[in-house]
Amino acid sequence: MTELIDTKDNRPYHHGDLYRAIVEAALEVLSESQSTEFSLRELARRAGVSHNAPYKHFADKRDLLAAVSAVGFELLAMRMAEATKELDGPRARLAAMARAYVGGGINNPALYRLMFGGYLGGEDDGRPIIERTAAHNMKALIVDAITCGALGRPISNTRMIDGAILVFWSQMHGLTLLLVDRLVGPSDKLEDMTENVLQGMLDGLVSSIPAVPEGVWVGPPLAG
Repeated sequence: MTELIDTKDNRPYHHGDLYRAIVEAALEVLSESQSTEFSLRELARRAGVSHNAPYKHFADKRDLLAAVSAVGFELLAMRMAEATKELDGPRARLAAMARAYVGGGINNPALYRLMFGGYLGGEDDGRPIIERTAAHNMKALIVDAITCGALGRPISNTRMIDGAILVFWSQMHGLTLLLVDRLVGPSDKLEDMTENVLQGMLDGLVSSIPAVPEGVWVGPPLAG
């Protein structure tokens, strides 16, 4: 196939949705195969477009995977927001976000590893801006809960907020990978285990929040 499919009845997406079509095809393949070892040609075939079509929006595979990772952060943020919409207390909201975070990683490990692993890392610890922006927006949900009193009192000090997020992220990230790699178990105890780790982590932060050193960023930062 060398041209875009022109028949509207057969084409899964309109021409203006080509970017979305390729990203959604990548998300589907990633979820199904749990591997990033796919080609842009394969995605084009799945989306019903020419094998050159992806290059209209993506310079290479890394560029595409950055967009996929960004969507992953958007989906995780939506999952976290959905988990908190019926909750009023900031601690309950933060706890619900943690459960959503771990659940998201368990449900799609390959996407989680893409989002939080080193594949998209570049020189000087840089990551694609589209991904960093989406990650920053997800982080804002956690920041809001912490500043509103999730750890027993409102917090406005940026270094303390980042310190709390670093502890929160370290615990949830480590737990997620342990569960994904089945280094703890059994599977029927995962919910209780997650809850115990989560509540212990929150109790610890209520007692003591480590302020990160000056110049340390937790994010990654929006600036390159």
